[in-house]
Amino acid sequence: MMVVSSTLLTPAFFNRDPRKVARGLLGKLLVRKTRQGTLAGRIVETEAYLGTGDEAAHSFAGKTARNSVLFGPPGFAYVYFIYGTHYCLNVSCLPDGVAGGVLFRALEPVTGIEKMAEARGIEVRGTEDLNNRSLRQLTSGPGRLCEAFGITRERDNDKIFTSARSDLQLARDGFRVGQVVAGPRIRIKKSVEQPYRYVIRGNPFVSGPKLLQDGNRGA
Repeated sequence: MMVVSSTLLTPAFFNRDPRKVARGLLGKLLVRKTRQGTLAGRIVETEAYLGTGDEAAHSFAGKTARNSVLFGPPGFAYVYFIYGTHYCLNVSCLPDGVAGGVLFRALEPVTGIEKMAEARGIEVRGTEDLNNRSLRQLTSGPGRLCEAFGITRERDNDKIFTSARSDLQLARDGFRVGQVVAGPRIRIKKSVEQPYRYVIRGNPFVSGPKLLQDGNRGA
């Protein structure tokens, strides 16, 4: 699996409702550029967070030093540490001064699989078999994908995804997404009933309950 060619997403892509961004990001690529080579994963699962009106959002209580990226320009990385164990990666949405974001929940590895496996401490055999259990463990889940891509708050918070000079980017390569389904967000305690979790139906790298894949079509 490899990326032949891709084009960076623009700030305008993120300057809109997080629910539209979350759905639109499915099938796009998260790219990490390193001296050892490029890592890329196809986005297969996202969650939208709507800002100060969303109790589950980090921005619900207002702007702080921690969440300031969410209130800034669209297309920037917001990284936070959770449960004292792993990082989570988000992208800021909506105009500068208005909070909103999308959480990356799962990727399908595309390029740099060996480096991802090394970062995760997992031995992967048969990288062309998408149902390979070890392969699925690389980037299925917010913490796993951050570890696979070496994403930390210190290294990546406030990076711009849309810059050619950035080592963390979001791009499109012409991939066509099939059916998208939406359902409740998971592993949170507030506003869990909102259908703001989006997945590519049937993709083996989707994290969490697979029953969602038989849920509602995405809007």
